[in-house]
Amino acid sequence: MERRLLKNIRGLSLFFIISLVISGLTAFPLTWELDILCKIFSISPTASPDTYGGLQHWIAYVNQGLSETSIKFPFLAYGTDWLAFSHLIIAFAFIGVYLKPIRNIWIVYFGMVVCVGIFPLAFICGYVRGIPFYWQLIDCSFGLFGLMVLLILHKHIKKLEIFSGKQEYKY
Repeated sequence: MERRLLKNIRGLSLFFIISLVISGLTAFPLTWELDILCKIFSISPTASPDTYGGLQHWIAYVNQGLSETSIKFPFLAYGTDWLAFSHLIIAFAFIGVYLKPIRNIWIVYFGMVVCVGIFPLAFICGYVRGIPFYWQLIDCSFGLFGLMVLLILHKHIKKLEIFSGKQEYKY
């Protein structure tokens, strides 16, 4: 039973780590990624965003803003570089959960707080910055799915703690 729980914990931890790394790495090549999205949605990179509606309008608008910003003010991309870095650092922290889940359950709690924190950030900052509501919901989905994984991970770690008789911290 303990071996199976540990295998599940390590699998979920690894999944969470890989998801954070992929999410972080996608924050570096934003211009390239938007060029791909424009091709997928048949959006001309030179056309005005106002020639499109709905999601196409949003993608064209973001592409225009990012393209103009990267030409005129390339240093602003440094902010998304730090965003990527933070994802990678949080992923690195979860190696502790992979190696010693009972001792490092606090990292899971930290991750849960971060996932819940996505909601007010997305809704408050999204509203202030003029992000469409449907896009705010997409951003919130990362918090929701991350929280679901972490809740399952937490449940497995608590079971492992009971079966192994190793309580690292007694509250």
